[in-house]
Amino acid sequence: MGLERSRESPGASAVNVLELRPGMENVTVRVKVLSVGKPRVIETKKGTRTISNAVVGDNTGRVEAVLWGERTTSLKEGDVVEISGAWVTEFRGKVQLNIGKSTSIMRLPEDTIQGEIPEKEPTAPPGLQRRFPPRRPGGRSRRGGSYE
Repeated sequence: MGLERSRESPGASAVNVLELRPGMENVTVRVKVLSVGKPRVIETKKGTRTISNAVVGDNTGRVEAVLWGERTTSLKEGDVVEISGAWVTEFRGKVQLNIGKSTSIMRLPEDTIQGEIPEKEPTAPPGLQRRFPPRRPGGRSRRGGSYE
């Protein structure tokens, strides 16, 4: 799946990159794609998945984006896009923007993001470095699966 070209003015509900916090869902951001990695296959508790990583940013800062499945090739370096329906997680102390099959990506005019993208990154609140959903006694998640 590729990018859709914007036919309308972007929606008003976008948040800035530095406002991203783990646990946010259905997030919309307007960003410039700074770098894109190659797709790779990983093993997760839910089985084999294909992902790729990218770094995206706006005038407030930058964040790592994780593209899942069919979205792994959706971004190209230099693109300016609106990403809608993303979710935010924390991994190894860093905030990540997740882009999956239900996330939409729309190309925006290049002048939507102007100037330098600061090196600042959103931060996860202290003490948040744990897996989601929270563990229950016995190492089981609320959904009944094991973390081990």
